[in-house]
Amino acid sequence: MLADAPPPPGHGFPPGTGRPPGPWPVVAAALAGGWTVALAALLQVVGWSVEQLQVAAGWDRWGWLWPVLSMATALLVGLPAVLLALLPRSTRVRAAGRGWLSAGLALIALGSLRALPPVHHELYLAVLAATAALLAALATRLPDRTTATRHPASTRHPGPPWHPGPDPQPGPDPQPGPDPQLTPDRQAGHGPRGAAGGAGRTRAVTLLAVAAGLALLVPWVWFGALGGLLETVLAGLAATALGLLSGALLGDRFWSPFTGDGPPRAARTVLVGGLVAGIVLLLLVAGTGQSGAQLPALLYVPPLGFVLGACQVAARRAGAPAGAAPVRWLVGLAVFGPLALADPEEISILLATTRDVPYWVAVATGVGLAVAVVLAIGYGVLLARPHGRAPRRLVAASSAAVLLLTVGVVEVTAGRPGLYGERLLVVLREQADLSDLPAGTPGRAGREARTAEVHRRLVSTAERTQGALRRDLTRLRLDPTPYYLVNAIEADGGPAVRAWLSTRPEVARVLVSQRLRPLPAPAPASRGDQPAPTGPEWNIRMLGADRVWSELGVTGTGVVVGSSDSGVDGAHPALAAGFRGGDDSWYDPWDHTRAPTDTGGHGTHTTGSAVGRDGIGVAPGAQWVGCVNLDRNLGSPARYLDCLQFMLAPFPAGGDPFTDGRPDRAPDVLTNSWGCPPVEGCDPGALRPATAALEAAGILVVAAAGNTGPDCGSIVDPPAPYPDVLTVGAVGRDRTVTEFSSRGPAAGGAGKPDLVAPGAGILSAMPGGGYATLDGTSMATPQVAGVVALMWSANPALVGDLARTRSILRDTAQPAGPADLSCGPAAASTGAGLVDALAAVRAARR
Repeated sequence: MLADAPPPPGHGFPPGTGRPPGPWPVVAAALAGGWTVALAALLQVVGWSVEQLQVAAGWDRWGWLWPVLSMATALLVGLPAVLLALLPRSTRVRAAGRGWLSAGLALIALGSLRALPPVHHELYLAVLAATAALLAALATRLPDRTTATRHPASTRHPGPPWHPGPDPQPGPDPQPGPDPQLTPDRQAGHGPRGAAGGAGRTRAVTLLAVAAGLALLVPWVWFGALGGLLETVLAGLAATALGLLSGALLGDRFWSPFTGDGPPRAARTVLVGGLVAGIVLLLLVAGTGQSGAQLPALLYVPPLGFVLGACQVAARRAGAPAGAAPVRWLVGLAVFGPLALADPEEISILLATTRDVPYWVAVATGVGLAVAVVLAIGYGVLLARPHGRAPRRLVAASSAAVLLLTVGVVEVTAGRPGLYGERLLVVLREQADLSDLPAGTPGRAGREARTAEVHRRLVSTAERTQGALRRDLTRLRLDPTPYYLVNAIEADGGPAVRAWLSTRPEVARVLVSQRLRPLPAPAPASRGDQPAPTGPEWNIRMLGADRVWSELGVTGTGVVVGSSDSGVDGAHPALAAGFRGGDDSWYDPWDHTRAPTDTGGHGTHTTGSAVGRDGIGVAPGAQWVGCVNLDRNLGSPARYLDCLQFMLAPFPAGGDPFTDGRPDRAPDVLTNSWGCPPVEGCDPGALRPATAALEAAGILVVAAAGNTGPDCGSIVDPPAPYPDVLTVGAVGRDRTVTEFSSRGPAAGGAGKPDLVAPGAGILSAMPGGGYATLDGTSMATPQVAGVVALMWSANPALVGDLARTRSILRDTAQPAGPADLSCGPAAASTGAGLVDALAAVRAARR
């Protein structure tokens, strides 16, 4: 080559020089890209894990977590991106730096939106859509520095602006002529008729991008389920806005440095440009969706960068620019799946123990990743192969139509068609006045009279105060469901309805009442793997319950225990004989089953510890009634209220709680091994009127302290902190408080827990006739309810006398191991101490 000869096209030498930029910019870009991918993915997983730890531990959510993580990601990614955008002479490396820097800045705005509580998902989606749209508008107004860098003499370049051609070099001006890489039919794209044909084939590229997006939507339609109407519409708007933002960042300006002339340009566009675009997409989807919803997209969206690179090659061969349309459609459809078809609150470790939403989200993600890889390879081979032809519009349109039909068929056949949005629990200002109830006579007759009067007042107050609001909700087709135990109404609605309800004078506050989305297949029932006991279990002996049976002849006969939990296996050998029966002893507000059933196993286990036979239950002679307030280990304010209301006045299946309730059939003592945290929609006072009404009716509510120890002040989720609830912590075989048992004091300095009972390694019944050993204050709570059943069976005059019952339990409790003073007085961990069934029953007889 002559020294003064210009370099051949395709070398990409920097303007005004005669030598290539060298390998170091490429090496730097590769290192920066790897750093960006590893850092962004790691911090997203760390953020989600921290939030899940907060949920499991009962800690307050850190609203600042995601803004800080998003800012940290942008700073750590942005520094190398800035250097790449400014320093190297390689236009492709600089384009990579600019793309990553722009996406990192967008991540700050998008990721910070997760400061909004997950329970307000519709509001989050609305703000996400608005923010992404604003960022897209700003990005489209950025100056085209890429073109300025590559075409300092653009006025002399005969090619169209979307076809950058080789880097300008010293020498004579290039002359117009056909592109040697284009076949004659593609060369025609430079003429008037050819331009129309090129535009048509570019639209074919857009249709192929639509088909790819629909293919990625199929697994989400198959394994997921939509939320409410407003939630789905907002998810669609958010996905559209994110598509617009992606199109603004990955339009023709982005791709021009990767689509230069020369034989290797197609491979370079797909492989190099696709890799850089994939990292841009990674940063964008890292900020897309509430915590948990972004994790699937981190895996299957970045490979779409190669699909976009192939679309760029195909459009260029068609003789017209690809534009932003393929990017918008492909990315918008890809992110719509996790945004609309998976509830981020259900992508939780609380549901990760069985084949629940986390499992199916993982399946959809795996299938989506496989589809994305196949698309990347297939589009690269078909659209970017040497001497390949541009796609025909009919083929592309047919592909998109077939995929659209596939999405519809999968939704109708294998999916779960319909809308499954959250509801609202509207709590009214006026609650029933129960302060002047007559004392009544002691024993069951007096208790039943008080229960009937409480029921009458509650129903009367609800009917008098709810009329206007119920009529308005019915007129708006918001499907109201009234309650009386708490004067409240559950109804459909999103943020707009909630705002309207909050302005009404009769409304105190509006809570979100969660509703779980259906699964592709029922979760398998939990089964026990332990053999049946051969005698009283160690916890029964520690409490002295076996001695109550043998020495005092008391087993709980004549007392009814109410269990609100995941359900009860009514056919279990240890529980079948104890079911009270009749048409008003079982209620399932979730699935409306007619007979006692349980798939989760938690409710069967707790009920067995209270009244189970064969050595597992404290009061094997007592009867039980059941209600399902947990579905797949999650509840909501309304479902918890459903069961507490049923316990005050049971009603037959399909009956109206207002008119068909039977307060004379109320159980005597309730065991409640659950809590309602903010993630389920409860605030601290959500169920306070309910437990106060049950207290006034003479029904003792026993509740688990929670498993968020050893943190001090960790008894926070209703109903455990309430003063009219008997709150129970857990001890192990050594009679010391377990590490997981929540500690007091409760809010306002209330002394909680009230008592402790064995809660580690407790053997009890499981669905299917088996047995299992479980840990938790959930296991301790029913044992205290069983002790109360023994006391009231031994002395029926105590039934409904809650003050004296509590006093006896406290006075007869035994010390619970060494005092734990880390949270203040020992009572903050153990309450009055370890319940003593034998001493309590003896005292009750006196």
